[in-house]
Amino acid sequence: MDINALIYFQTVAKYENMSRAAETLHISQPALSKSIAMLEEYLGVELFDRNGRSIKLNRYGKFFLERTNLILKEIERAKEDLTNLVTPDVGEVSLGFMHTLGLEVIPSLMMKVKKRFPHMRFQLTQSNSSVIMKKLEMGELDICLVSSLETSKDVHWEKLWEEELFLIVPKQHPLKNRKKVKLAEFAKEPFISIKKGNSLRKYVDEIFKREGFQLNVAFEGEEVHTIAGLVESGLGVSLIPHIKGLDQYNVHIIQVDAKDCKREIGLSYLKNRYMSGAVKQFIEYVREFFY
Repeated sequence: MDINALIYFQTVAKYENMSRAAETLHISQPALSKSIAMLEEYLGVELFDRNGRSIKLNRYGKFFLERTNLILKEIERAKEDLTNLVTPDVGEVSLGFMHTLGLEVIPSLMMKVKKRFPHMRFQLTQSNSSVIMKKLEMGELDICLVSSLETSKDVHWEKLWEEELFLIVPKQHPLKNRKKVKLAEFAKEPFISIKKGNSLRKYVDEIFKREGFQLNVAFEGEEVHTIAGLVESGLGVSLIPHIKGLDQYNVHIIQVDAKDCKREIGLSYLKNRYMSGAVKQFIEYVREFFY
């Protein structure tokens, strides 16, 4: 059995018509019929129910078609990876990143990497850190730009840069005129927090714990802009990075006098997973871009 036999079977299964399949494959109908018969003999089971000149995929054929689709897809991926090894800058990279990086960091990175590697293609996935890391561990992504999280031992993470976290308060808040405050001055106030599972929540929890306080969570949101909107409405205060567009909200941004009031962001990839030449090139470019 060779690859052509699988392609022939896949096409016949698609049309359930020998004449149409033969025409699509540009081979004679007798040659196609012989190939299907030899495949069935090799497998030891008939894949089609035959009634005169009519054929229909049976349950064994449906089972084998699922496996055939996976095999042919893997062969295509292998072929593409081999091409990438020879000409890395034309390959495809699947990149995952946190929501906040999609505002400024990722657009800037993509704009500059396309100048260096104009033919490199990207699949971009944006979500919170825990979702992104799960996709990485499942092999759905090649590389991630995320904050450090607890992951499996197979995941490599390396720091690229730090982001300071600032207190944001409504315009009429008592601390509005302060340039710097201690965490104790706002620790017991209603806090607008990112939901658990997000790396920013992990860092904020750790900061409060180090200072001897616990978050007084009033509301939880999915994104930082949602948090800023809730603070603007006077529903509480929050700790967030100085993201693009934050100045558009009617809030005061205040520096916090606390140890390590920041979060670290880095790149992650699976240690033992095969990497195409394009992915390796992109990882090196990311290091160069942020260092």
